[in-house]
Amino acid sequence: MDTLADTAALEARILREIPLARAMQLAVSRYSGDALELEAPLAPNRNDKGCAFGGSLTALMTLAAWGLVELDLRGRGLACDIFVGDSQVRYQEPVWGALHAVARVASPDALPALAAALHERGKGHIDMRCEIRAGEATAATLAARFFARLRK
Repeated sequence: MDTLADTAALEARILREIPLARAMQLAVSRYSGDALELEAPLAPNRNDKGCAFGGSLTALMTLAAWGLVELDLRGRGLACDIFVGDSQVRYQEPVWGALHAVARVASPDALPALAAALHERGKGHIDMRCEIRAGEATAATLAARFFARLRK
């Protein structure tokens, strides 16, 4: 797996297929295999108070979690449709600078378990976590369940 090429392809796909991501000026900043980090500048994502718009925070966290699942499954040779089925967002602190989301799986064995379910049944689900920090504080968190199904 060529991590740099894979993350560049993921970023290009997101920007090509999701107009909101283009407007947000989203970028993939880091992928380590067990975490995916996305960022976006404050200017196109601010609200009337000058801090980050809650919808932008949610979108960035959702895309980071989705992207981590996408990269892992593609790395395993699985072409899937992945979609969020349920999510819960908590806003805890305002973000006055660039938005930086870090997505991780909820449990260490979740990605291999999802791949096994896809091989067995052609579909499965996975719980994901994502956060955005504001300095030392957690600004927003996302807990989400994503569903995946093999493309035919």
